[in-house]
Amino acid sequence: MTKSAAVRWPLPTSPFKVRGQAPLKRFAVGDRVTHDRYGLGRAIGVEGDGDIAVLVDFGSRQERITQPYAAMFKL
Repeated sequence: MTKSAAVRWPLPTSPFKVRGQAPLKRFAVGDRVTHDRYGLGRAIGVEGDGDIAVLVDFGSRQERITQPYAAMFKL
């Protein structure tokens, strides 16, 4: 028996919701951020409209954080 090549579309009333894609995080110069490893900081530079990398000043060091920003959150 082979699987069908047809795309399966979930019903909107289905109790088994399909996980949607998480929204992309975007940062701008001046945003206050927190990072799981480096702590509190401020975005001082943005590459590619904030979707490539962000340069963050954490006080004692500056780090270039690239996508995905899993460990960094905007405050």
